[in-house]
Amino acid sequence: MKKFKWLFILLAMMLCMTAFAACGAPEDPPVAEVPAEPGYTAEAPGEGPASASDITSVGGVPLVTLNNGVQMPRFGLGTQIQELESGDLGILNQTARESVTAALQAGYRHLDSAHGYMNERGVGQGIVDSGVPREEIWLTSKLWPSEYDNAYEAIDDMLERFQTDYLDLVYLHHPAGSISDIESAWRDLERAYREGKIRALGISNFDNRMEAFNAIMDEEIKPQIMQIECHPFAQRIEARELAERYNIQVECWYPLGHADQRLLNSDTLEAIASAHGKSVVQVIICWHIQEGFSVIPGSTNPDHIRENIDIFDFELTDEEMAQIRAMDEGENGRFFNINYDGFMGNYFVNNPPREWNGEFTN
Repeated sequence: MKKFKWLFILLAMMLCMTAFAACGAPEDPPVAEVPAEPGYTAEAPGEGPASASDITSVGGVPLVTLNNGVQMPRFGLGTQIQELESGDLGILNQTARESVTAALQAGYRHLDSAHGYMNERGVGQGIVDSGVPREEIWLTSKLWPSEYDNAYEAIDDMLERFQTDYLDLVYLHHPAGSISDIESAWRDLERAYREGKIRALGISNFDNRMEAFNAIMDEEIKPQIMQIECHPFAQRIEARELAERYNIQVECWYPLGHADQRLLNSDTLEAIASAHGKSVVQVIICWHIQEGFSVIPGSTNPDHIRENIDIFDFELTDEEMAQIRAMDEGENGRFFNINYDGFMGNYFVNNPPREWNGEFTN
């Protein structure tokens, strides 16, 4: 089997969504098995390369102070380009490069990437091309489960791909594999954090496997960020309450509901958008910001990139916020809901990302 047959993965995900019970997803909301720690404060990152960071608010984007005292912009660019991942990785990285350059020139200062997106070289080159100083940018990536047994070395490889000597945030991308490997990877992240190579630590999709979530919460440094699928159709109340117990910031992927036309053509959202002279997409992003989330909509279209950040000149009313909250469909509104104890969890562990070591032509 060739590595990263993404169409196959997406098909498996769709089967999980349409046969929810068969995928083994829990019927009840996840509940942490460890005691709550309201107001948890993490130790600060160690002195090192990351000490050069100089994050400020640009273009009205609000900052959030994380549980370790570090500040992060609550709006950024999601860089995954799924439709290109099964093809030529040179094209994928060139596209990511151009998107990142356009975003930084439009005022973005938060970029979300991952080794699994196979575009870290493109994202890093886009930063260079933009002319924006590295220390003014919040740069995120994620370790793939196949790297968990040697995560410390994988972090150094990641730094090389990005052409940088530190990262602002590194996630464990999926709670796949053995708990011992997940714990080992987290301890390697802690080591890099204490050495000043990383400014914040995060977990992505861990609300789907509580055994793994609880294992991380038993480690010395708890996460600063918890990344989950979240949008008006899946507002993830239980997962948000879980994050709040540990003073963990929620960051949302698929914030536009995977561009579901049922969401983007919602009568409720269209009426709110018309009232403010904004687009439905802008209303959805504004809702995320007013809910207190960090949000990372993705696009490769420069016009859409500029549109997505143009949301800090209006506010939704309390009534409008309530109308959007009423759109929540709970777990049934999700597009991505994997059972990590099954086939897909093993697939993530046994299939590392494809690598591109080519050179950019211009």
